[in-house]
Amino acid sequence: MVPEPRVINVDQGEKAYCRILCGPPESVTMRSGKVVLQPGESVGKHSTKDFEEFIIILEGKGLFLLNEVRQLAFNADSVLYCPPNTQHNIKNTGSTPLCYIYVVAKTA
Repeated sequence: MVPEPRVINVDQGEKAYCRILCGPPESVTMRSGKVVLQPGESVGKHSTKDFEEFIIILEGKGLFLLNEVRQLAFNADSVLYCPPNTQHNIKNTGSTPLCYIYVVAKTA
């Protein structure tokens, strides 16, 4: 079954997390969501496993923490890529909320 085209509203109000796509039957393999982190918050360390991840920074700034050894600083209008089997975390280092959309897709 092929998923249907549609428009999805991502206005989440006061929520810190909002799902956009949840995989089949909404998409073939993609999952996505919108995240808002307050100053000093992080999303929490997790692994991409057999997914690759694309992260679109809409507002704020922070650190992209990879495998506990690498840190990449980013600002609004940045795009981050996380390859499969990579442990990572995102931390808000700014004084305003950090808002981003992530998209993950299965690679195997």
